[in-house]
Amino acid sequence: MHIAIIGAGISGLLSALELVEQGCSISIFDQQQAAQAASWAGGGILSPMYPWRYPQAVNDLAQFAKPQYQAWNEKLKPITGIDFEIHETGMLIFDEDDFEIGINYAERHHEPMQQAECLNREQLEQINPHIHPKFKQALYFSQLANVRNPRLLQSLTQYLKQHPRVRFFEHCPIQQFQITEDRIQAIQSADGRLHRADHIVLATGAWSQHWAAQLGLEIPVQPVQGQIVLFKTPAQWLPSMCMNKVMYLIPRQDGHVLCGSSMRHVGFDTTPNPQTQQDILTACFEMVPELAQFPIVKQWAGLRPGSPTGVPYIGKVPSLNNVWMNFGHFRNGLCMGTASAQLLRQLMLGQETIVDPAAYDPKQLQPTSICA
Repeated sequence: MHIAIIGAGISGLLSALELVEQGCSISIFDQQQAAQAASWAGGGILSPMYPWRYPQAVNDLAQFAKPQYQAWNEKLKPITGIDFEIHETGMLIFDEDDFEIGINYAERHHEPMQQAECLNREQLEQINPHIHPKFKQALYFSQLANVRNPRLLQSLTQYLKQHPRVRFFEHCPIQQFQITEDRIQAIQSADGRLHRADHIVLATGAWSQHWAAQLGLEIPVQPVQGQIVLFKTPAQWLPSMCMNKVMYLIPRQDGHVLCGSSMRHVGFDTTPNPQTQQDILTACFEMVPELAQFPIVKQWAGLRPGSPTGVPYIGKVPSLNNVWMNFGHFRNGLCMGTASAQLLRQLMLGQETIVDPAAYDPKQLQPTSICA
């Protein structure tokens, strides 16, 4: 089976990985270089922020993130020489309004990875001595981890590029579908070339609304900008992730600390905003004042694929027998990525599914209005 995957971000690359491991041949298309955009720009927390604030369908996929990335890292690292750098730091949450629901979440939803304990100030200082003295309590999720997503993406890309059944077409935007009755017969790139495959997977993130007219569907996915500031501290300086009021600090093993994140509706603009940067810094220094003594080495903004509830669309397009979706993950593309790709592979190959696919079914998308 030959499958064309449009989009070489985390969703497209993981979909390719799942399918090529089952013996499929893969062509991967992207309008720019592979492994860029939101997949590269995110923080890499292997859990939704405040999982109790999300629909259960988000958490049903995200719960597999840490063990599945650990398994893929073990498989790919000997071949690519690149470690994902999964950093098991745990997470401190300071939002007191979330303490009660957070402390009971793991037991209530049978997610042992989300086990939490409430720390007093003395315990808090033992976990992370850099926290501002005004925080007297915190929820501590000891099993949460982050992955260094640029390294994850480098490893995935390198593994797939050396694979004999995978071809990459970078800087090759797909513009048109050639549709006959209930199938896409070919996809046409901007240079006019036609590319044929047995099945087509759309893993196009924030750009997915581009297909609405050709598919005759309303696709409510919009770009939502998120901005991050990167500090450099000594290695292992910040011992845990921290979160308060939807702002976070994510330490890497080598001392880099990511501070974010924001949400702005500015179309496809990825220009960092000075006021947003100041808001991020204010929130992060409120948690860890000492961070201000270290240099900012970089800042950037990426585009999340904003969907109405944050639940992605995964499955077959209703009116076409060989077109599949895997997009719309909003803020949780990385932590839902492995299970989303596994679910897609299972649906495409008629296998037993890891979760009930109904919540992600593209059948819920409405047909395009004739008047529109």
